[in-house]
Amino acid sequence: MLSSQAREKINLQWWILGLGLCLMAAKFVAYFITYSNAILSDALESIVNILAGGFGLYSLYLSAKPRDQDHPYGHGKVEFISATAEGLLIIVAGIAITYKAIIGFIHPGVINDLGFGIILIAISGVLNYAMGLYAIRKGRKGHSLALEASGEHLVSDAYSTLGVVLGLMVIFWTKIIWIDNVIALAMAFIIIRSGLSIVKRSVAGIMDEADFKLNKKVIAHIQANRQPEWIDVHNFRVIKYGEVIHIDCHMTMPWYYSIRESHDKMQSLEASIRSSIANPVETFIHIDPCERSSCKICAVEACPHRKEAYHERVEWTLENVMRNKKHGRE
Repeated sequence: MLSSQAREKINLQWWILGLGLCLMAAKFVAYFITYSNAILSDALESIVNILAGGFGLYSLYLSAKPRDQDHPYGHGKVEFISATAEGLLIIVAGIAITYKAIIGFIHPGVINDLGFGIILIAISGVLNYAMGLYAIRKGRKGHSLALEASGEHLVSDAYSTLGVVLGLMVIFWTKIIWIDNVIALAMAFIIIRSGLSIVKRSVAGIMDEADFKLNKKVIAHIQANRQPEWIDVHNFRVIKYGEVIHIDCHMTMPWYYSIRESHDKMQSLEASIRSSIANPVETFIHIDPCERSSCKICAVEACPHRKEAYHERVEWTLENVMRNKKHGRE
């Protein structure tokens, strides 16, 4: 059964797909009326957005499936694969637009009825921008790269549409036709750069590249809410599987604690971590016993086994918590 958050993402992706189909039809109508290469480039980008939206919708369905024996960590990684495919499609569209613009320089055509074409394209740009910003906000809030990528496509399409509208207005007033191909080339550059950016981020997700911003946020939270028995936290790592955030780390506690006492303190750290992240969180915490070197950073009062006097508490930061080394050791 899908979670309410997963259903919300999927419904939003359906709206994106439906809007994309309507706007693509409007742009092709504008092209066949005007025969403008700039408008054609905008329409071709819309085709990519439709295909990308389809990929994104499928990946959201798949990533929302519960984990099973074959996928013990869930299906969330598919969002990164989907975003990679979307980025590559965007790059292909940019190359196709470049080719069409170059042909337009070699064999100039005739542009007709620009006024009506400008109106259609301008309306589509406004709708794309509004839906794109909403999708990006929802994608970032829900840590969904597929939804965020779809939103970025729409915003990118809106910016390129703005360039097309301004260029067409210049052509409308000056009657200089070759400007149409210049606009198409400029759009191709923007589109290709957007595609490369999406591919780079999705590959980083597949490779489990560290999210330093999220790490820093969680570490700052547990630092502000730490308990004396949390003597040390190190080897802190975060992995994303769609909307689920997996966090593992090592936690040092008094060596003489019973298994139950250690488990209770570990759960308090897990609760603190979960309260700092809106998304579902799964934690794997390895318990280390304290050592003699831990005494100088241990704030546990009246410890019956203390070997050295308490000196100072180590402030947990992104740099020292991510290292695989106990604090207090020389």
